[in-house]
Amino acid sequence: MRMTTVAVAVAVSLSSGSTLLGQDEVGRAAQSSGTPKRSPATKVEWTQRTPDGQPDLQGTWVNFDSTPFEAPVPAAASGNNPGVGPPDHWANHDSPTSPRRAAMVVDPPDGRVPVQPWAEARRDYDLAHLSDSWVHETPWVRCITRGVPGGMFPAGYNNGYQIVQTPGFVVIVYEMLHESRIIPLDGRPHVGRNIRLWNGDPRGHWEGNTLVVETTNYNAKGSIATSAATGRIRGIPQSEALHVIERFTRMDAKTINYEVTIDDANVYAKPWKVAIPLNRDPEYRIYEYACHEGNYAIPNELSGGRAHDE
Repeated sequence: MRMTTVAVAVAVSLSSGSTLLGQDEVGRAAQSSGTPKRSPATKVEWTQRTPDGQPDLQGTWVNFDSTPFEAPVPAAASGNNPGVGPPDHWANHDSPTSPRRAAMVVDPPDGRVPVQPWAEARRDYDLAHLSDSWVHETPWVRCITRGVPGGMFPAGYNNGYQIVQTPGFVVIVYEMLHESRIIPLDGRPHVGRNIRLWNGDPRGHWEGNTLVVETTNYNAKGSIATSAATGRIRGIPQSEALHVIERFTRMDAKTINYEVTIDDANVYAKPWKVAIPLNRDPEYRIYEYACHEGNYAIPNELSGGRAHDE
């Protein structure tokens, strides 16, 4: 039985009802019809479409992945923050797991995020003052948001996403924090530059079979990454200059290739890119993530700090 870590079980059950046909299915269909089977080296373009003609990204997807977010530095401990994370049973699942790679960060080529020194110092200051005020915690711990693109970076659990397409829009439902992100495809301009949002203002368009999402108009209150699995990047601040471009490419019946380029000249020496597979899992169930219910993280941090002050 699949196990999830949420407290309340209200299933989100939206489905496209479309038939998926990938490389394996093409081969089986060809064999049954007497047509010569395609060579494995032959590239099969994904052609499945929604009723209104969009490349079909719909379904439930997961990104369980043991790949380190950044390439480890020499002499550093292997993996992401060893010893930090939830109890083992929180991570029990029978979903597909992506093959382990050198790093999720694919550009720069060394797999390291080019963070400016002041931003690392700001992260360290916040970590050292968690018991002083809630403003030093990440938006995730505060039950606000995991951020964009932070919500797409795998954590130890609840790595489920549901993509729903309607005419003119793509909607991504995130299991963690129970967020829904609505992406317009109709060419409308971004909101005015004086409007600043936690997760920015997204606009999408298609480049062939790839959904390209450009997000601007961020505020300067969030973090680029909020999960401990992102190692030293957790808690790095974002600025109003943050500009994010995501690319969702359906590779076959079971896989979407997700790439995101992050550009924030106030925080990084140059843009950087992450690449992560999303694996289709039609049996995965996304339940409500009631973040504030029974969440004593902030009260305990602050009460501990006040006890220390005495």
